[in-house]
Amino acid sequence: MFSVRHAIGAATVLATAGAAVFGVTAAAGGSPAASPHGARPVAAVKAADPAPLSGRDRVYTADQSSNTVTVIDPAAGRTLGTIRLGDQRLGATLSPQYLSNSGVHGLGYSPDRRRLGVVSVASNTVDIIDTATNKVLSHTDAGRAAHEGAFTADGGEFWVADRGRDTVTIVDADRGGVAGRVTVGAGPSKVLMSPDGELAYVNHISAPEITVVDVKSRKVTGRITGLADVFSSDAAISPDGKEIWAAHKRAGKVSVIDVAARKVKAVLDTGPDTNHPNFATNALGSFAYLTVGGLDQTLVYERTASGAPKLINRVRNHGHAPHGSWPSGDGTRMYVGLEKSDAVDVIDTTTNRVIDTISTGQEPQAVLYAPGAVPSPDSAPGLGRQGLGERVRNVPTVLSDGSAGDAMRPGGKGRVLEATVRPVGGLDMVQLQARDLRPATTYQAYAVGASGRETPLVSFTTDEGGKAPQVLSFSAFTGKRIAIKPKGRASAQTLASLKRISTGHEHNAAGGRDADPASLVFCCC
Repeated sequence: MFSVRHAIGAATVLATAGAAVFGVTAAAGGSPAASPHGARPVAAVKAADPAPLSGRDRVYTADQSSNTVTVIDPAAGRTLGTIRLGDQRLGATLSPQYLSNSGVHGLGYSPDRRRLGVVSVASNTVDIIDTATNKVLSHTDAGRAAHEGAFTADGGEFWVADRGRDTVTIVDADRGGVAGRVTVGAGPSKVLMSPDGELAYVNHISAPEITVVDVKSRKVTGRITGLADVFSSDAAISPDGKEIWAAHKRAGKVSVIDVAARKVKAVLDTGPDTNHPNFATNALGSFAYLTVGGLDQTLVYERTASGAPKLINRVRNHGHAPHGSWPSGDGTRMYVGLEKSDAVDVIDTTTNRVIDTISTGQEPQAVLYAPGAVPSPDSAPGLGRQGLGERVRNVPTVLSDGSAGDAMRPGGKGRVLEATVRPVGGLDMVQLQARDLRPATTYQAYAVGASGRETPLVSFTTDEGGKAPQVLSFSAFTGKRIAIKPKGRASAQTLASLKRISTGHEHNAAGGRDADPASLVFCCC
């Protein structure tokens, strides 16, 4: 494996988005600020101090299909193993008696650099993990479709957005259990903390806005409206706290928000399956990185003091569907998870070239770089191998007119039909994703063997935009390619269900909000 080396000693950066809380300093007069719940003082870490790449650092990925967290030594450029949080997708996870995690998806790192917060979207759970021992310290049931969260500045709480409700669940990071909830509006998707730790910002999958919450009082204090789309899959706050970038996966756009003015300053056209934004500052300047899963690219923008950011590079990833991203502590590397290739790309931020690709568990979602996570470079206790070394294939697809569905189309349109095959739980999980097919149409997908024989695989229905974001089938897949054929116009009932999924939520009998799991779990995020 390529051994990543420290390249720019003069670089100064804070490790971004959810890690912006690392930069919280003591209050004026030198006394640490009190915790919102009185548990501990705020960590006094200087925001400007770089964290040179070290063997004590770790990179983590949340692996949705193997239900693991992959642990990587970034200095050596190698995978150390995985933390098992549940069974592989399928198998026992379908049983009502299954008690472990399912859909391992989101990550957060505590300001004291001791703990990892892991969110599982299918089991609606948050696990707090000791990074020195890789042991689970607590396991908490959060709200429905808990998605992404962040630690408070003092590290005593982990706030997680409940996509299937209208709440943020506050997890006691010291003892486990729910410490409270904040009602923020329909379909909250992620919680960001301001660099000073005083405010939480929440994006949504059902409203074109950012909700602003005072952390100490747990009260909503404002809303930033006018985002480019109602569905904001992910978001990040810049290390200086001046901007929030809200990604709109389905619309292929990003809303860039001026935090001080509380208004949208720019809307970027980025491409299909726009995923996670993140930030890196190095000797060359301040930059935003944005993964675009449908193009297999990571876009690089130069941040500007005023006006729209400037697109300066398109990094071609060494695999399919870039998703989560996170910079090294010194800003010289950007780590990008490859959702459909079970790997992480390492991008040199001074050249914007992929310099290494490292294997992970199955279907990596969130990625996190954790400076100083372990006491010594050779520390890797309690790790296993679940999800590692499993074959992942992106197989060819054929459309109903005989053309190739997996060809990358010009003009930033992405592929029409993607198919990924992984072994899980003794079967093959086949994932299909479609764009720009006939709107509101039911299709039959077939596994096509070497002889040309077609075996029915799964049927699915496109929405009014001709999309099918996630189609799953479990079988023993022996085909060489996958072909689809239209079956006809979808029923009104099916279209109504799809509309509920795309808009996100319905009120339930208890007055809360429900969402179809297909829109929340496997994963339009």
